[in-house]
Amino acid sequence: MIWLIIAAAVALLLLGFELILVLGVPVYLVKLAWWDSMPDEILVQKMVGGIDHSILLAIPFFVFAGELMSDGRIARLLSRAAERCFRGARGGSGHAAVVSALAFGSVSGSAPATVAALGRLMYPRLRDAGFSETFTLGLIISVAETALLIPPSISLIIYGWLTETSISRLFAAGLVVGIVLGLAFHALVAYEVWRRGLGDAAARRQAALDTARGTAWALGMPAIILGGIYSGVFTATEAAAVSVLYALFVETAVFRTLTLRGFLHVAQRSAVLTTVIFMIVATGSALSYFITIAQVPQAVLAFMRAIDAGPLLFLLIVNIVFLVAGMFIDPGAAMLVLVPTLFPVAQSFGIDPVHFGLVIGLNVCIAMITPPFGLDIFVAASTLNKRVVDITRGVWPFIAVNLVVLAIVTYVPGVATFLPNLLMGR
Repeated sequence: MIWLIIAAAVALLLLGFELILVLGVPVYLVKLAWWDSMPDEILVQKMVGGIDHSILLAIPFFVFAGELMSDGRIARLLSRAAERCFRGARGGSGHAAVVSALAFGSVSGSAPATVAALGRLMYPRLRDAGFSETFTLGLIISVAETALLIPPSISLIIYGWLTETSISRLFAAGLVVGIVLGLAFHALVAYEVWRRGLGDAAARRQAALDTARGTAWALGMPAIILGGIYSGVFTATEAAAVSVLYALFVETAVFRTLTLRGFLHVAQRSAVLTTVIFMIVATGSALSYFITIAQVPQAVLAFMRAIDAGPLLFLLIVNIVFLVAGMFIDPGAAMLVLVPTLFPVAQSFGIDPVHFGLVIGLNVCIAMITPPFGLDIFVAASTLNKRVVDITRGVWPFIAVNLVVLAIVTYVPGVATFLPNLLMGR
């Protein structure tokens, strides 16, 4: 059944269908093929019931906050702060791009939004600093992946909803893994600087105090989100609502960049994006129902036992399946299809749900930049007016770095679990 869903999804994607149909049509085909006598109303009930969860309220709030800051000054100030920190350092613009993505990801939770917001800002600066065209394009779309790991990651929220895993624990783990991935990108930037012999930036390093003063309001957002959640002041959903209020206050009262027309435009764009996300999640909920009643997880577990597989081999198979699926279908759709199947098997092997969630999260990150259908590749092509083939040529070194980090997180669970355990106990 799973292979029918994936094959149908790939065929619809190649034919140019919208994502909701790419996931929805295979679900209906499964219903017709195996449960033809089931009333169609059951599908509607499962779709509506699937999104009737309070934790999912965090998604529209974080989307709205991210759009407000992308349209306003906060995104530009975060980028400027990162540049000031590395001004005067060799390859400073490359390192600044990594930190900018980490900072913007901490307020948007969306990789495509990070590519769109930072692409135009960082591309000319990276080229002026001497980085090649292909490396610049690869860097821009790859560092944006960290938004899928750094809180408030929308991908981790959806995983938490699918598996009933604590969002706070997932956010703590995502923070660590996101930083590890960022450090790996810093290492690749440093190697590129050494390989090409890039020199120091011409401008002087600004004082850290001056940077902090100029960007204090922008840096307040991640501090409020993370500090509020881990101090117990509010939940992840409440943090999302607070982030919207904070963004509105800063952009209207402090920077005074947000007009009524701009507010309505941002609200409309956020509503459309939220609707798309929830339609996909609702369809995934119906799919999860069919996977459960078909006892697909039990069949997978029986297969793993038949080949005498342990947790290490199982995790290797999970990575391979996600990497292959992510090359051909939307990674969010792949997560909705595969997590309900694989998570019960992971539980049977005693794999920590938070650890498994970050393994899945990293696979989603890699899928976003992997040809031929990596979503961020097409977002960057549209944003920067570049050819897809040029962007694709630049992502391979970053995919290699991702795979190294994925191997570390997969087989050293403590990387993902030590901070959640430290903050919230086992």
